[in-house]
Amino acid sequence: MMKSLRVACPAKINLTLEVVNKRDDGFHNIKSIMQLISLYDFLDIKIEKSLSSSDIILAGNSNELLYDETNLVYKAAKIFFDKANIQNYNVSIYIEKNIPISAGLAGGSTDASGAIFGLNEIFEKPLTNQDLHELCAKLGSDLNVCLEGGCLLATGRGEKTKHLPVKTQSVSLIKPKRLGISAKEAYTKYSQKKIKPQNNMTEKMVQALYNGDDINQYLYNDLEYAVFDDYEELQYIKKLYPDAIMSGSGSTFFVLNNIINSDINSDYKIMTGLNFINHGVILV
Repeated sequence: MMKSLRVACPAKINLTLEVVNKRDDGFHNIKSIMQLISLYDFLDIKIEKSLSSSDIILAGNSNELLYDETNLVYKAAKIFFDKANIQNYNVSIYIEKNIPISAGLAGGSTDASGAIFGLNEIFEKPLTNQDLHELCAKLGSDLNVCLEGGCLLATGRGEKTKHLPVKTQSVSLIKPKRLGISAKEAYTKYSQKKIKPQNNMTEKMVQALYNGDDINQYLYNDLEYAVFDDYEELQYIKKLYPDAIMSGSGSTFFVLNNIINSDINSDYKIMTGLNFINHGVILV
């Protein structure tokens, strides 16, 4: 007998991202306020009892992804089965990709988080919420944020989360179509900067969120500072929209409120009509 369900996996933006220091494991400790937004990938998960082996089969609508064991969704399914000690089931996961790739929007992380969450639902919750968070932390820095959802203060390498008040806020995204920036590149370039600003924007924004104040003046990203001078595409966005801020390691910028017009040239993808949301990965 086959069972199936569908999971909505939202993107995140970084309202602040400040690099604290480099860790012994090669990652960086950060302090960041991450907000989930109404841009979704969708996972269609199907399971079927198998007489012998357990196979994980991926497919999707994006030709930019590999649907094999290198895919984070595959790794998520694998560690879920190992942790839950579930055997002799075949699982197929179809990834409907709407979040741009290598964009600083946690597209890969939210899909992997959605796979762990969705498999736990379809097998009727063999794992606790704490178990799910432990699996997420093993796989990457943003998965815990995508699992938990809403507005979160993320510390450590991003896996430690604390809920913050969620504002009612519209947001627009701008991304150079032909530019993706890896987290490794952005953090390496930040490490090479002689001057490292200490703006403490995260603490200031936390206070503003609790007070219900305007947060625009506290939007900030250390990684934008790290890569901005190297890419004309980023400079072009900032010239058109001085208030735009890069999300994560880029290359997507966001603007609060829907003030993006279509005069920007066709080398850029614009996504408007999005909003802050108060949830993470969910069943639909």
